[in-house]
Amino acid sequence: MSDNEEKRIPADDYEQELMTDLDDDTPDKPKGIPLHTKILIGLLVGVTAGLLANWIWGGSDPRVVWTVENITRPVGQLFLNLLLMIVVPLVFSSLVVGVAGIGDIRKLGRIGAKSFAYTLIISAISVIIGLTLANTIKPGERISPETAAALKEEFSSGASAATEAQRKAAEAAKAETALMQVVKTIVPSNVFNSISSASPNMLHIMFFALIIGIAITLLPSAVSAPFVNVCESLFAITAKIIDIVMKFAPYAVACLLFNNIAQFGLELLQSLGWFVVTVLLGLSLHFFGTYSLSIYFLSRMNPLEFFHRVRTVILTAFSTSSSNATLPTALRVTHENLGVPKEINSFVLTVGATANQNGTALYEGVTVLFLAQLAGVSLDVSVQLMVVYLAILGGIGTAGVPSGSIPFIIGILFMIGIDPALIAIILGVDRILDMCRTTLNVVGDITAATFVARSEGYELLGGQKNVGAASDSM
Repeated sequence: MSDNEEKRIPADDYEQELMTDLDDDTPDKPKGIPLHTKILIGLLVGVTAGLLANWIWGGSDPRVVWTVENITRPVGQLFLNLLLMIVVPLVFSSLVVGVAGIGDIRKLGRIGAKSFAYTLIISAISVIIGLTLANTIKPGERISPETAAALKEEFSSGASAATEAQRKAAEAAKAETALMQVVKTIVPSNVFNSISSASPNMLHIMFFALIIGIAITLLPSAVSAPFVNVCESLFAITAKIIDIVMKFAPYAVACLLFNNIAQFGLELLQSLGWFVVTVLLGLSLHFFGTYSLSIYFLSRMNPLEFFHRVRTVILTAFSTSSSNATLPTALRVTHENLGVPKEINSFVLTVGATANQNGTALYEGVTVLFLAQLAGVSLDVSVQLMVVYLAILGGIGTAGVPSGSIPFIIGILFMIGIDPALIAIILGVDRILDMCRTTLNVVGDITAATFVARSEGYELLGGQKNVGAASDSM
């Protein structure tokens, strides 16, 4: 059909342009020590120095306290404040750009609707898997009562105020219906109040950005393009700020970990190990369980053959920790090895690089629950459901770059009254977990593309001839 022929040209041009831009923007070879290696060194320095200080002097020794209060804590707080500073613009711009990138929903029709529904359902499953494991394994509670009490006193400073606010809100809502409570919780009456408060309401900000993104898809491009360009520029600027701030991460990680390990000793590291196990177990269950079921029942493909054919994409995603950097490879492999037509490829994979990040959603859910457990803050079912909602939207809005989820996690911690300084506990291991969840994100995009292609009547794994025949029959 002529419509398919018209779509193939932009797909080819887009892939070629994207690969060219990537070649132009990426240096030939990074010089010096890679950032993730520096962060690992910072982790080792902070842990070693903290353990020595705790073992030789103890966490309450005046010398340790002076070092923490006058040197390491200010350095760590500077890093956290820099990240907090960009949370609101990053969340808003990334969600608007991600949803607006869907294009005109009325023109996309079935493909857009299927992709969106698949993303929401699979992301929800991933977060539920993560929260179930975090509630079952409880990695943040695998410490002694004394250490737990000290952590609660240190890091749940805002939790009492948050809990009190929740209690008052619950009392005020007793006379209201459940639907009314949901409306007031999710939909802001004044988004500027949600932004300007001491603790920005991420739920309101995300919903507002989501609505704007949907409205953009329903407007002519001539009307919405100027605003979208502004949001794209804001998104690019905030992503660059993250890149700049993360260069400071090795020193901040060393300082923040020194603070925690010097005060609380080896038990934090043991709890961190349980956190890593929980995340990797959740990612594995989603990767080999949920994706395999989706591939077998929805895409009608053998999961083993599927994973074998996309192995190049898996290795690229794991090594780069970036959905955006893996996109050119994913576009080529999904079309050549799986037979997904380019007109579906270019839409589902391109939007998915930002909007379909199941691994990130799972990771954010587990991390929030783990750090809440460390801080001694109990999250009831309603708050955990809110975390599910935020993690799904966070998966849509998170930048497809290394460590792009950190600002979102900090924003959620701030919102539920937990000191964001606890984020330092996981920063040292974030790189290896980032590599794993990026792999999950990218493969999730490909499963979505195969599902959409199969549901549209295309014959997968059949080579170019069958794909072309399917295109002609559409």
